[in-house]
Amino acid sequence: MADEPKKPAIKLVTGDQVREISYEELALSVHMSQEALVKVLIEKKIISPEEFLKALREVKKERYRTE
Repeated sequence: MADEPKKPAIKLVTGDQVREISYEELALSVHMSQEALVKVLIEKKIISPEEFLKALREVKKERYRTE
């Protein structure tokens, strides 16, 4: 198993070039995009840091329930 090549998360095709994106690269890209979005929303005073943290706690509570 350890010798098996990792399956790419996605493949980007631009013209005749194909680039395989790993799950790690995809996760990092999503994380950075979300971080940038939150930063812009806070800087433009669309949401406050407190509102963001409250929403984050709510989502965490909804998603990570223990049953």
